[in-house]
Amino acid sequence: MKKKIVWVLTDGSQGMLSQVYGLANHFSNNIVNIKTKLLFPWSVIQPGFLPTYKWIFSNPLDLKNKPDIAISCGRKSVYLSIFLKKILGNKVITIHIQNPKIKFTNFDYVVAPNHDGISGYNVISSIGALHQFSHNQIDLASEVFPSIKNEIIISIMLGGKNRHYKFDYQTAINLIEKIKFLKNKYPNYIFLVIQSRRTNNKIFKMFIDRLKNSALIWNGKDPNPYLFALKYSKAFILTSDSTSMISECAFTQKPIYIFDLPYKRRSKRMEKFHNEFNNLKITQKLLDNLKLSECNYKTLDEAKRISVILKERIVESKNESR
Repeated sequence: MKKKIVWVLTDGSQGMLSQVYGLANHFSNNIVNIKTKLLFPWSVIQPGFLPTYKWIFSNPLDLKNKPDIAISCGRKSVYLSIFLKKILGNKVITIHIQNPKIKFTNFDYVVAPNHDGISGYNVISSIGALHQFSHNQIDLASEVFPSIKNEIIISIMLGGKNRHYKFDYQTAINLIEKIKFLKNKYPNYIFLVIQSRRTNNKIFKMFIDRLKNSALIWNGKDPNPYLFALKYSKAFILTSDSTSMISECAFTQKPIYIFDLPYKRRSKRMEKFHNEFNNLKITQKLLDNLKLSECNYKTLDEAKRISVILKERIVESKNESR
């Protein structure tokens, strides 16, 4: 299926791009990235209430090179997926990642994590989030910090506040003190702190100021050491807000420790995610010890697993329509 044209449809956020590319890479190397831009009021209204037309998209669409497969993720991309199905019909296979929050029959297939709690004849469930990383990609990671690659590296990856979690001053202090405690307990370990796009600048400056003698901190300007961390770290400490980072680190089959951020409001969906990963022995809560022994969980490569299921179903569907 390498000659297929695959359109990936998102709002441009990194988490969504990683998911759509993760799946698309298993179908083709001919991938077109479409950042969906909607006119008002479509830009603010949940899909399903307004009709779709070509002119509601403010970005140009090259329909001369129409897609064979359209993989979408996120609310805004739902409109474009529905529009493509409307004008192309059975000439395009539409796959939506995450709960679209409209009728699943608007798509050929829906791929959603178990913690979304949805089901249907065309729904395929994943463990955690899909991602775009491969073993080869990680093996080829640039050596951002070559002087420490042979050391025992513990990577601390910081997320940020979202609709479910807070990441405030006191939370930052709690994590900083925990890192200092672990550094004193394991003085030979290198603690590498990496911020994400969602990490508040003032919060991150606290880590820079207070951990300058305890950790190596990425300044946010040099090449991103994320892949370096996936390759060389012996274990990870992750904040509880990011299902994407947790799922990506689970690809490495290394110990993952979760630092719980305080809830803004309790989320059954997030609790279900963390319970699932904990029950699968993928993650464990960050306490006062770091065990670096081999983990018992299997490498989490949901994009590959689900692509196999999708290919089988697509073939079955074509055979049935003959």
